Amino acid sequence: MSCEHLVCAQCAHPVIEGRCPVCRASRERMHNHGFAGLSPALIAVLLLVALFVTLVLKHLSGL
Repeated sequence: MSCEHLVCAQCAHPVIEGRCPVCRASRERMHNHGFAGLSPALIAVLLLVALFVTLVLKHLSGL
């Protein structure tokens, strides 16, 4: 969902503009996705890199 077309009930302006505290809080809540502000795609890439590094280290320790 996007806040581009939402109108704030408190100030009657578009939420995307963030004119009042309610607008800003709603906009922040709607745009805060993922863990620690990271996108789900970036989290998946970081997990794959961690798995790759773990496998490489395990392979090197077995040599």
